[in-house]
Amino acid sequence: MLRMVIRFIVSALVLMLVGFLIPGFGVAGFTSALLAAVVIAVLGYIVESLLGKNVSPQSHGLVGFITAAVVIYLAQYIVPGMQASIIGALLAAFVIGLIDAVVPTTIR
Repeated sequence: MLRMVIRFIVSALVLMLVGFLIPGFGVAGFTSALLAAVVIAVLGYIVESLLGKNVSPQSHGLVGFITAAVVIYLAQYIVPGMQASIIGALLAAFVIGLIDAVVPTTIR
C-alpha cells in the first residue's frame, strides 16, 4: 500500500515537472497532478485490460507511446485543473517516457 502511495506521489511530481516544461500541457497544482496520476493509471489499466499488454501505455515502442499520449489527452476530460492539447499530450508522453527510463514510476 505504501509503495502505491509513493508511486502516485512520484507520478504527480513528474506530471508537475512536465507541465512546467511542456507547452500545451499543464496541471493546476499538486492535488490535480495527484488525481491525474491516479486517472492516468486507471485509464492505462483499462486500455491494457481491453487491448492487451502490447498496447499498454507501459509498453515500449510506438504503439505504447501513442497509447500513453491518448490516455494523457483523455485524462484532461476527467481531471479538473488539467489541460492538454494533442501536441502537448504527445510531448508529455515523450518526456514522461524519458523520465520513466531514469526514475521508474511503476512498481516492478
